[in-house]
Amino acid sequence: MEHLPTWLVNSFIYLSAAVIAVPLSRALGLGSIIGYLAAGIAIGPWGLAFVTNVQDILHFAEFGVVLMLFLVGLELEPKRLWSLRRPIFGWGSAQVAGCAAALFAVALACGLAWPIALVGALGLALSSTAIALQVMGERNLLPTGSGQAGFSILLFQDVAAIPILALLPLLGGSLVENQPVALVERAQEAIKIIAVIAGIVVGGRLALRPLLRWIARSKTPEIFTAASLLLVVGIAALMQIVGLSMALGAFLAGVLLAESEYRRELETNIEPFKGLLLGLFFIAVGMGVDLGVLREAPLQMAAIVLGFLAVKGLVIYTMARAMQLPFQERPVFTLLLAQGGEFAFVVFQAAAGANVLPAQTASLLVGAVAVSMLVSPLLLVAIDKLLLPRYANCGVPVLEEISEQQDAPILIAGFGRYGQIVSRVLLAQGQPCTVLDHDAEMIEAARKFGYRVFYGDATRLDLLRTAGAAHAKVLVVAVDDVAQSLEIVDLAREHFPQLQIVARARDVTHWNQLRDRNVMLVQRELFESSLLSARSVLELLGQAPEDAQSTVQRFRQHNLELFEQLHPHYKDSAKLISVVKQGRRQLEEQMARERAERQARLARGEARAPGWDGH
Repeated sequence: MEHLPTWLVNSFIYLSAAVIAVPLSRALGLGSIIGYLAAGIAIGPWGLAFVTNVQDILHFAEFGVVLMLFLVGLELEPKRLWSLRRPIFGWGSAQVAGCAAALFAVALACGLAWPIALVGALGLALSSTAIALQVMGERNLLPTGSGQAGFSILLFQDVAAIPILALLPLLGGSLVENQPVALVERAQEAIKIIAVIAGIVVGGRLALRPLLRWIARSKTPEIFTAASLLLVVGIAALMQIVGLSMALGAFLAGVLLAESEYRRELETNIEPFKGLLLGLFFIAVGMGVDLGVLREAPLQMAAIVLGFLAVKGLVIYTMARAMQLPFQERPVFTLLLAQGGEFAFVVFQAAAGANVLPAQTASLLVGAVAVSMLVSPLLLVAIDKLLLPRYANCGVPVLEEISEQQDAPILIAGFGRYGQIVSRVLLAQGQPCTVLDHDAEMIEAARKFGYRVFYGDATRLDLLRTAGAAHAKVLVVAVDDVAQSLEIVDLAREHFPQLQIVARARDVTHWNQLRDRNVMLVQRELFESSLLSARSVLELLGQAPEDAQSTVQRFRQHNLELFEQLHPHYKDSAKLISVVKQGRRQLEEQMARERAERQARLARGEARAPGWDGH
């Protein structure tokens, strides 16, 4: 039996580890990144040793980070990127310089030589772009203030890595012997860098769109996918040749194509490759955790990891306060930027090659960075469960609960989208309302627009009494949470039986639960608006407005009647399915009869509204 190719065996190992570890990690509430890292440790040299060529895999998997930055760039139009110039160069430089200075001072205080302290500080000041952006994407933080600030800082770090690498030969003394020649070489490199960036910008503006248009005309989807990957690979290769960050080049290409008509097609084609390669990158990081170094000097490793996380965390949290980020976003923002980054691997390995760092020191620092990338997702879980609940009310306006007795005939619980519209209609008719909501920020915003909203939880009996529930005629239950909605209804039914209840239903299950409580005036959230949209579609397809209106009203009436039939059986799935199928069949037959009647009228020469076919 012939031996299997190495690439096939390794592919099987990587995919098996990911398929087992990632779903298990997510099921335990630890997130996908921890699953990938754990899978890497398990199959790496210090686990089961299924894979040993970690560095080769890591270099290949870094392309996942490149693809991620390309997709991020596609979401940023040049105008928007230009608007971020101040946070990128302002907060970005402040983070790198501030963290590096603090780490440098601590290293000197520990007795390290200044070149070693400087290189260590600069390398540890960088953060993991891959982990940070992945976490921000999963938590939908990128559109927020902390997400934009974090992205700007990470982008600056990619730029800052270039002069850091250029500094290493100087610290190693390799340029002392022939300094004029070195300066000429540096100048040539600078010219090459400027030329490559200018070429990417000009080419992206002039050549990429016509090229993609030409490829798209071939109507060969797989070739367009190949062209998408070729674009990213080519730009990454150019940046690598001149010593720049591949990810930075891919990001720049993405920005240049952000206004292109092919942006969505590019995103669709590249997204699957990005996900797989990024997962492989995290697996490679897990495999790269040198447990041997950790075993030889566990206390030293722990001191380095905890030390630089604490120092960076202090600097970054201070920045978050200065940036006036929301309290709730500061812990995650701080941790994501406090961890070490994948570029530190390159810096420390290059420093060892330039004789700036001893090999043992470089290995120790690389291990510390890998450990920080490993523990940061675990710390995120701890933050979610322990710290964020305490932060939930920080920075939120403190309001006094409703205390004065109210006597309005209408009581509205919840002042979100639904409650606002109801209350505005009533107030416009001169009907006084007492509105309760427990979201302090919402109340503050409502009061700015002149609305009288009281702070209070409508699930509390004492607050309902104070709000005038004992004398009111109507209770509108407009809260978002289903459990709260049902609790309010139960309280009203038990203690205020005179109240007529009008309720909002989030879904069919909620509707049935409200009907179980004899709430007859229940409105499903999206029902009426969906009917209006359906009417618009029918009119666009050529139906006369009156026919479209009639069709929609017929459906509405049928749906309401069907819901009444379904309610006694909604807990019996077999009966429910049977009634739904029967109701759908009846509706289709009725609609078919009405279409036939409409066609008959048209055949008799009655006027027809012009439709999509132009007749």
